[in-house]
Amino acid sequence: MSKKNKIDKKKDITVRSINNNIRSSVRKLNPILRAIVGKKVDVAIRDLQFSEKRVTNDIKKTINSAVANAENNFQYDIDKLIVKEAYCGKKIIMKRFRPRAKGRAAPILKPYSSVTIILTEAKKVEAHGSKS
Repeated sequence: MSKKNKIDKKKDITVRSINNNIRSSVRKLNPILRAIVGKKVDVAIRDLQFSEKRVTNDIKKTINSAVANAENNFQYDIDKLIVKEAYCGKKIIMKRFRPRAKGRAAPILKPYSSVTIILTEAKKVEAHGSKS
């Protein structure tokens, strides 16, 4: 009986990939990540490829890493993978200063973020057919 429980737990395994040093603010990352949640992996990568944002290259790398983890570690089928969650968090903020007039200095903040992508295998959804 315990063996059956282990098999059931394997079905719910999620695969994740974390990129800890993305040179962008959370505010710029959040809309991009919200746009890819719930999509199939190939569709999400395609959407990121045609985006004009600079940070989408780093997000694509993170998704590709999660796909590689799913394929090598858990033997998932790549075609069935969907993006279950995608979120980001704050990291360090580099502080730099720019000289200004009259001996003053203006701060420049260079934020870093961490991005986490969680993938899961899509369940087969049965079509609700009408009675005939």
